[in-house]
Amino acid sequence: MSEVVAADQLRLLIERIERLEEEKKGLSDDIKDVFGEAKATGFDTKTMKTIIRLRKMEKHHREEAEMILETYLTALGMA
Repeated sequence: MSEVVAADQLRLLIERIERLEEEKKGLSDDIKDVFGEAKATGFDTKTMKTIIRLRKMEKHHREEAEMILETYLTALGMA
């Protein structure tokens, strides 16, 4: 009996994951569409992605990353 319950639970979990994967793909396609719209409007999507990545960071981590970047640029004579 417990094997049947375990098999049913496993099947339900896999089906949930499959549905979530489909939703994730749909969201990914939506994000690509928005970036395409931004690019068509003249925005630089690479820079937009960098900004999105930076906005996800906590302030002190972002400041640290910017400081390290500035240090590297200075060391390479690019600052």
